[in-house]
Amino acid sequence: MSDRIAVMNNGRVEQVATPREVYEEPATEFVADFMGVSNLIDAEAEAKDGDGCRLRVGDFTLRAHGGDCEARGPVKCLVRPERVRLEAYDATGENRLPGMVERLVYLGSAIQVIVRLATGDKLQALAQNDGGTLEYTQGTAVQAYLPPDALRVLRSAGAATTQEQPELTRPATDEAPGRINLQPLVSETATDGAANDRP
Repeated sequence: MSDRIAVMNNGRVEQVATPREVYEEPATEFVADFMGVSNLIDAEAEAKDGDGCRLRVGDFTLRAHGGDCEARGPVKCLVRPERVRLEAYDATGENRLPGMVERLVYLGSAIQVIVRLATGDKLQALAQNDGGTLEYTQGTAVQAYLPPDALRVLRSAGAATTQEQPELTRPATDEAPGRINLQPLVSETATDGAANDRP
């Protein structure tokens, strides 16, 4: 197995990182959508908030601790389905968005819950199948709790960015395993998808 993978978009390297980092800390909207299922919500990044960022989603305010917390203006707010926690509609506290259960999909080990938020966005959540009866049914009003440490701020695809293009490398034959030599690995004929950077 590779220690790192590269995700490419139209011949451009979007991110080079370990599989865990690509999934948990995607650098761009494309990477977030390429690796696994993601909830991408339109938001407005308003200001710095401690070690995170304050976001405006419709009439609601969220705090995010991950991603580009220095961004301002239109952004995408990322949260993975397994990090969304559905609560009773009368639950209170920060980082909660009201909504209604629109659909449930049985996946075996888990149940996918599709929620239509009050903002109009669709949100996917995962409820683990523990053998019990799921308390949510179609039409149930809920609060979707999005933990600040599960929210990641991504600049919108059209936003200008000065981020450097990461460089794919291949190992040098005269160096210890795991060390990387700076030799380009990308060719003009590379296609979209994930390329492996093997040690």
